[in-house]
Amino acid sequence: MTRVLSALVLLTVVIGAVWFLPPVATLVLALVAAALAFLEYASIAAALGARVPRAVSLAGVLAACVALGGGYAAADVVLLTAVIILGALAVASGQPGPAILRDVSAGLLPVVYIGLALGALAAVRAAPGGREAVLLLMAAIVVSDSAQYYTGRALGRRRLAPSISPKKTVEGAVGGLVFGTIAFAAAGRSVFPATPLVLLTLVGASIAALGIVGDLFESLLKRSAGVKDSSGLIPGHGGVLDRIDSWLFAAPVYYVFVRYLQY
Repeated sequence: MTRVLSALVLLTVVIGAVWFLPPVATLVLALVAAALAFLEYASIAAALGARVPRAVSLAGVLAACVALGGGYAAADVVLLTAVIILGALAVASGQPGPAILRDVSAGLLPVVYIGLALGALAAVRAAPGGREAVLLLMAAIVVSDSAQYYTGRALGRRRLAPSISPKKTVEGAVGGLVFGTIAFAAAGRSVFPATPLVLLTLVGASIAALGIVGDLFESLLKRSAGVKDSSGLIPGHGGVLDRIDSWLFAAPVYYVFVRYLQY
């Protein structure tokens, strides 16, 4: 019951912000999610022995989200600045050793992994027809996740990635891919009526597949750090990073489609 109630509250907040409020509300929601997800990521990184400069990396995450999601700055400038600052901090530490590359990389990764990904989602909302487009992405991921679960329970025999996520099966992944693709292509005909069905199908398959990879990537980080959830912030669901892991890989590809490919 706790898990269901938490999901209902989250869906109400997200759908309400996307549908009833102006695009800036989605950007604000993305910034809040980015900040919370980064703090969870930093804890995982610390458990892995990486030293992430939290203030600098968090600023980079939020700046990247605002740059892409709001168009208030150039995303490439943000990324270049983050590289320079993190490199300068490594030099200032005056401690040569194999950990330098690990720490700098761990500080830069969330700027791309979290900041740009959630900024891409906010940018989709700001585009013409953005409300419908964001909800279409949400629906495709929810359908894919649900299909993975139920198909896996009913038909699952072969483990997909047993060392990373023992409960995921090949059959569940195939079910998520098929039903997620169908859901996106079918609903996408209304959101993008001029876009060929073949392209919608390819994008839907990409979103479903990348959602699965994004989920596994976050599971890989957690398992490597020896933790079950990224945090206990959301009752019954773990942390923010646990809830948006599929989005972080799917949203950038969807952003490219909405901005450059859809008719």
